[in-house]
Amino acid sequence: MLEFAEVQLHNRKTLFVEVILPLAISRNYTYRVPFEMNDGAVMGKRVVVQFGKSKLYTAIIAAISEHAPEKYEAKYIIEILDDAPVVTLRQLQFWHWLAEYYMCNEGEVMNAALPSALKLASETKVMLNREYEYDKTQLNDKEYLITEALDIQPELTVSDIVKLLGQKTVMPILKSLFEKNVITISEEVSERYKPRKKTYITLNPVYHNSDNRKELFEILEKRAPKQADALLTYLKLSRQQKAVAKNELIEESGAGESSIKSLIEKEVFFAEHKTISRLGYEEDDEAISNFTLSEAQQLALGEVRQHFEKKDVVLLHGVTASGKTQIYIKLIEEMIATGRQVLYLLPEIALTTHIIERLRIYFGGTIGVYHSRFNDNERVEVWQKVLRNEYKVVLGARSSIFLPFHDLGLLIVDEEHETSYKQYDPAPRYNARDAAIYLANMHGGKVLLGSATPSFETYYNARTHKYGLVELTERYGGVQLPLVEVVSISKELKQKTMQSHFTSVLMADMQLALENKEQVILFQNRRGYAPVLMCRVCAYTPKCINCDVSLTYHKHTTKLHCHYCGYKEDTPSVCPACGSTHLEYKGFGTEKVEDELSVLMPDVRLARMDLDTTRSRNSLQTILNNLEEKKIDILIGTQMVAKGLDFADVTVIGIINADSLLKYPDYRANERSFQMLAQVSGRAGRRGKQGKVVIQTYDPSHRVIKQVIENDYADLYFTEMEERKSFKYPPFYRIISIDIKHKNPEILYNQAEYLTNELRKHFGDRVIGPEAPLVNRIRNYYIKTIMLKFERDGVSVVKAKALMRDVITQFQTTKLSKGCIVQPDVDPY
Repeated sequence: MLEFAEVQLHNRKTLFVEVILPLAISRNYTYRVPFEMNDGAVMGKRVVVQFGKSKLYTAIIAAISEHAPEKYEAKYIIEILDDAPVVTLRQLQFWHWLAEYYMCNEGEVMNAALPSALKLASETKVMLNREYEYDKTQLNDKEYLITEALDIQPELTVSDIVKLLGQKTVMPILKSLFEKNVITISEEVSERYKPRKKTYITLNPVYHNSDNRKELFEILEKRAPKQADALLTYLKLSRQQKAVAKNELIEESGAGESSIKSLIEKEVFFAEHKTISRLGYEEDDEAISNFTLSEAQQLALGEVRQHFEKKDVVLLHGVTASGKTQIYIKLIEEMIATGRQVLYLLPEIALTTHIIERLRIYFGGTIGVYHSRFNDNERVEVWQKVLRNEYKVVLGARSSIFLPFHDLGLLIVDEEHETSYKQYDPAPRYNARDAAIYLANMHGGKVLLGSATPSFETYYNARTHKYGLVELTERYGGVQLPLVEVVSISKELKQKTMQSHFTSVLMADMQLALENKEQVILFQNRRGYAPVLMCRVCAYTPKCINCDVSLTYHKHTTKLHCHYCGYKEDTPSVCPACGSTHLEYKGFGTEKVEDELSVLMPDVRLARMDLDTTRSRNSLQTILNNLEEKKIDILIGTQMVAKGLDFADVTVIGIINADSLLKYPDYRANERSFQMLAQVSGRAGRRGKQGKVVIQTYDPSHRVIKQVIENDYADLYFTEMEERKSFKYPPFYRIISIDIKHKNPEILYNQAEYLTNELRKHFGDRVIGPEAPLVNRIRNYYIKTIMLKFERDGVSVVKAKALMRDVITQFQTTKLSKGCIVQPDVDPY
């Protein structure tokens, strides 16, 4: 018997797992697996481990071996959380590539990739889900104890719960409570998703009888003519369409809300509140799904398919409103038929909610949505459904490239030129478009990049035949591109025809559009009321205490705000420097445009769409719904309004001041300005009516403005590329920038000089800097930037990055680097 036990002991395997911790540490840590957990140790599962003195973290198993770490004694893992892996092997490979390419750590990638609820740690806050009624009898003793404690105290950290239960293994209990929907994790927006409701009107069946109807008309015409109008309009509309919406009836009849309300009270009309789901399937819309492609679209679709036979990436370069979305839909249908998954990337959350309604019509419940405005429960739910292959199509913003796809056949990157695809902070500082190409390649899938104004890097790749190129040059339905008129602000100022910030041309066009019951979008690329408050006597301007930027005045809070760190202070009534009372506002943002337009056009319904008005989760949907339902006449917005929105009645676009875009000190300023102006212009006249765009500027003869008027992307591309080549910029060169930050500017100067000289020893004159960036202090950290430019041919960027890592590591081991933060950014554009 004893011999048998000895043999068993001898055969006993001791496993060690290398795990990814959600921390910025440069190496993965190794832990020992308790023998009884050997069978459960599988790559991609979550394990609870202790790291540091007493901190608990959820880590992901990245590798399994029988080799103990040489330099330190491996601690035991505390708990294995999952029955099946929550991260696929392909994802682990993808994370590794991202960390290598973007010069960061796998822990930072894990932090960006996993929803918060899947990575519980000591400091994670747990709260009761107040919106969910749960049955207390279904909870075990420990779960009940946690809910009781949360009843008394609104939130507890995981460490508090460890103390409360007197045991380290609390994660499985919290996981169980989370899955039962009893608790929420507080690292996300806590608002729940509110479905969109619409009121439909139906006629009381009694009045289907013509005699009853005639009698009713006679009564209404004498006593309530407005109600008679509403009834007549309803009968007209009900012949033309299946369902009559209440707001449509009010608009068409001009009868007003009160007349409809009276008819509902008299039971002539019945009102039915229908949930028209953004995440549900609407049966009524089935008819729309049978669209036919135009000849040009059909041709483009054929070309895309041809290119896909030889190339993995294709650029669809189609003018605004050329019907690119319909081509995407056809390709998605084909891909779903083969049983493979599709990821449709969009740059903005605003666009996701707008396009989801169009896509639901075609694909019903097989489509998932994923972006950062979802709360944690919803994000975990989408994650699990993608993992189980329940979603065939996922529509999302840049973070959706991290989802656990099994077999990605097609990846669509819409508006691929958008800067929103680039993450600037925190690491990984990745570009979702470039990462998507690598991800599709891992799955053996295809990538379709779509844009009316492609980024130069993509267009260059297409022209050099690295990517396939398909062009779509006409708008869907033969609608003309909008007329573009450029108005000189300085000329109108001389002639005294300006009204506030609006030229006479823009005012006349807005009036005409409103008379024709059409809508207007005004674009001003700056939020707030006034960017600068200045003393007329001594030229003092209030600055942020943490950053080197002037504060922006916001009228709705009556405070001065910093748009970099969120600092706020009261607006002074007297100049703090010289005591003068002559303080004046310089420049203007969306808030001031809205304010002054409400004085010039008091009867017009205005709305504003910028970061301030869309902070809460449903505010954005509300603005878009109101615009669609014609409850808004003029929408004033920042670049949010430029991106892919599609509304039938918007015919006039006003660009209040184009110079703020054109005069920006950046090598991409002309490319970005053309993209922004062309995209904003593309929102006009999309369904049957030709739109008009009014560009107000101090420099009407600017080359980019002429290229926008002529819609000449090729001319812009060739002129800019000449400059890019001579000044060694992408796409001819690769750029890696390194930001060095420190709270003391003198120490920072020495650190930056030292690091630059060390880099020059390896890379010579490819190293430029160190320079102070445009804003050289943010959140009390002073910043210096070093830029490295590498030619595309003859230089191994992989070797260069390895060398840079070594130089940075060596610098961080010196005493000089104390208190310093080094942040590499690969492809910082």
